[in-house]
Amino acid sequence: MRSWHDHLPPQSDLSLNDLSSAGTLLRAWSKRWEQDPRARLWLEVESGIGVARRHGPDGGRWWTAEAFDGATRRAAGRLRGVGLHPGDRVVWSTGSSVSSLVAHVGALRAGLVVVPANTSYSERELAYIVNDVHPAAAIVDRGDQGEWIRGASDGAVQVVGSDLDLPDGDPGPIDAAAPDDPALICFTSGTTGAPKGAVLRHRNLLAATESVKVAWRWGPEDRLVHCLPLFHAHGLCVAAYGTMLAGASAVLLPGFDPGAVAEAAETHHATLFFGVPTMYHRLVHSGLAPRLGRLRLCVSGSAPLSRDLHHQVSAAIGTSVLERYGMTETLMNVSNPYEGERRAGTVGFPLPGVEVRITADEEILVRGPNVFDGYWQRPEANREMLIPADDGGSAWFRTGDLGEDRDGYLVIRGRSKELIISGGFNVYPGEVEDVVASHPGVAEVAVTGTPSEEWGEIVTAWIVADATPPSVEDLAEFTASMLAPYKRPRLVHVVDELPRNALGKVVRSELGS
Repeated sequence: MRSWHDHLPPQSDLSLNDLSSAGTLLRAWSKRWEQDPRARLWLEVESGIGVARRHGPDGGRWWTAEAFDGATRRAAGRLRGVGLHPGDRVVWSTGSSVSSLVAHVGALRAGLVVVPANTSYSERELAYIVNDVHPAAAIVDRGDQGEWIRGASDGAVQVVGSDLDLPDGDPGPIDAAAPDDPALICFTSGTTGAPKGAVLRHRNLLAATESVKVAWRWGPEDRLVHCLPLFHAHGLCVAAYGTMLAGASAVLLPGFDPGAVAEAAETHHATLFFGVPTMYHRLVHSGLAPRLGRLRLCVSGSAPLSRDLHHQVSAAIGTSVLERYGMTETLMNVSNPYEGERRAGTVGFPLPGVEVRITADEEILVRGPNVFDGYWQRPEANREMLIPADDGGSAWFRTGDLGEDRDGYLVIRGRSKELIISGGFNVYPGEVEDVVASHPGVAEVAVTGTPSEEWGEIVTAWIVADATPPSVEDLAEFTASMLAPYKRPRLVHVVDELPRNALGKVVRSELGS
């Protein structure tokens, strides 16, 4: 496979140590803001199409670096002022807004460990996180989620909205977190078992963000159209963190809408757009993809981009989409090149600082300063997923994905386990099966992913019925309070029996064959 050095600009002498030389993202961001305090940073667009209600601090249109720096310092003070201490966990489940980013960055600057949570999580899903990480506080936009978190903790968790309506306080030492201190605990189904919290340290965040910044030539002159959810690693650790590290700016949309994305790109002279395959599918079929033609770079990630869709989007935009490959546990691993051939059907080659190995069983292993060093309180999972290196270097992480080196470019061939990726979000079949199996009309169930041009995969339930089998609509209603929308089955097949191996385990790979 091609070396990570092939991503570097001509005459670059970047070394592995350079990726982490700033120590932490916090220090790098603070230095940026101090150097150019009047630089534009965030433009929040509340209503999408029509360039209607935009706002910034003090009624202005743009948040400057100086204004954001000050707001995050105040946020850090408010969080410390209510008794939170460095190392305390804070669940963070908010929509895409500048106030949400202020709260998030403020928490990091105060030394807190942020636990992102999907805004569509149910009471059961949030209770699982609360019982696992025992947070001291939660920042949420939804009142019902706040009540669920309080209930799961017997009232021990302080809950506040993303506006942090709290008294001002002394933040103490700002940006004092050390590179080895935990910064995020991001829950992921990974490749096995129930959801686990991947502990990402400040050094992981810095190395991953610096790597992408260098590879994609991200700089102060860039402006990103940001419509990804902030609770997801793609929207947070790539898009938001990268914007701040590069000294760039971003138009922050509340969600994805093809018209709003096209309008933002044109109206605000954007240069970058990051999306998932589902978004690109909708841009093409809406006829609006050509309006992204002035962007210098369109990136696709979080789920595989089919060859056909890659060709359709690239033809419509007039420039080749850049596909990349990352995971919650490792952040960014591999990317097609900014300069050079971007091959449809591949995810490129290792990003700066990253090493990739393909085993005899075709499993993809990765290591580098971006890769986490363990799940939260999961020693058995850590022993299974992290392989000590023979050369004394950092451990190799087992991705659970199968791949091949095709003329220097990595091709993802599938997953060794049954993880489903729908709309860019991970869905673990066992979790969905547990919920669906409690339906009175279900005797047995297995869940798989069915390929979808729009969603990548859609969650599919294979049901052995007990009396009258449920329909898709029945399951949607039944699971509404227990599963986030992207986890709910969109297809239902009723079968006489489920395929099993000699040990009685369901063989999901045989379903649909």
